[in-house]
Amino acid sequence: MFKTFVNAWKIRDIRTKILFTLLLILLYRIGCYIPIPGVNVTSVAQSLEQYVAIGGFMNMFTGGAFANYAIFAMGISPYITGSIIMQLLTIAIPPLERLSKEEDGKQKIEKITRYVGVGLAAVQSITIILALGEDAVYDTGWLSYLTIGLTATAGTALLMWMGEKITEKGIGNGISFLIFASIAANVLPAATNIVSTVVTGSIHWLAIPIIVLVVLLLIVGIVCVDNAERRVPVNYAKRVKGRRQYGGASTHIPLKANANGVMPLIFAMTILNVPTIIIELAGDGWFATFWENTFATGRPAYYVLYALLIVGFAYFYSTISFNPVEIAKNIKENGGTILGIRPGWDTANYLKKIVSRLTLFGAIFLALVAVLPSIVFSFFDIGDLTAISMFGPTSVLILISVALETSRQLETQMMARHYKALL
Repeated sequence: MFKTFVNAWKIRDIRTKILFTLLLILLYRIGCYIPIPGVNVTSVAQSLEQYVAIGGFMNMFTGGAFANYAIFAMGISPYITGSIIMQLLTIAIPPLERLSKEEDGKQKIEKITRYVGVGLAAVQSITIILALGEDAVYDTGWLSYLTIGLTATAGTALLMWMGEKITEKGIGNGISFLIFASIAANVLPAATNIVSTVVTGSIHWLAIPIIVLVVLLLIVGIVCVDNAERRVPVNYAKRVKGRRQYGGASTHIPLKANANGVMPLIFAMTILNVPTIIIELAGDGWFATFWENTFATGRPAYYVLYALLIVGFAYFYSTISFNPVEIAKNIKENGGTILGIRPGWDTANYLKKIVSRLTLFGAIFLALVAVLPSIVFSFFDIGDLTAISMFGPTSVLILISVALETSRQLETQMMARHYKALL
């Protein structure tokens, strides 16, 4: 990976894209420390100490901007939520499904997704600042809340624009890169926090070697599974049109072992955080007692529920992201066949069976990645798990996945440039 980056840096065009990407990331990180006018940052930080679930979840995806309630406090999460909503609506609503198959339909759906993301950011920013109480703002008038909501919403809209520009003129996927930068920004403070807690005795000194070992095993496992794929061979028949001959080649359909990436894990983590957030905002009660006694972090039922949610969301996301009927139809129309499988429905069922098995493997892998580190930390009684949350499976999985994807895109751009020079 480092060799790829060094070789890419030597090429002027790619170096310009890398510098453009780094410039936008730098502007993003600067914006994470510019507080929104009218917000009492000190009071917000004190309030978030009571709302651990809200603060921890939001800070992980905003690079600490939520704790400062900066202009990028809402991060890119509203846009991601909007994208998920639009994907679900595209399947549920036939007009949207037809629109997605039109020539310019994807651009129209992307435009609608932006509006949904901006709307969610506006609702989320005003709701959170109201939930934090009157001490979180200097002025409790409606104009003050409106200003805070508009500023936070504008910050999310600006991040959406940055993500699109990184995708268009930079390297890698812009949205993924912004999430990568947010998580990477918390790695060094988290490491410093772990060392300080070890020195003060809050957690055992065995925490450091155990965390290093677990992170290394996570990296090795994630890299191996991310690069693994099932190749389905496809043969295309020869076709003659005029004096030219088409087809007659053999290729394959690459099906990744974990095509869903980190999305099922993020979905499951979000769902599990919802009851905790409700309890923190609503206070003690019968539901809080039931949840703490049954599904609190560290209890067996918590890990079982977490694993089941990951498996369920993996199959759900695979259903909306992979359409075997459409792929089988395209193969048949282009004169292709899978060896030993009839074209049409038999091909679709064959692909569906393979994808189902790969989804099960990827879901079990994600469940093990999500659950085993926490069980190991609890078994060795390391102590304060909040201090090591930044080295959890979700953070490591996102960092490694985005790094590998960016490395592949750099290699593709270098290869395309070499071919262009050869021609």
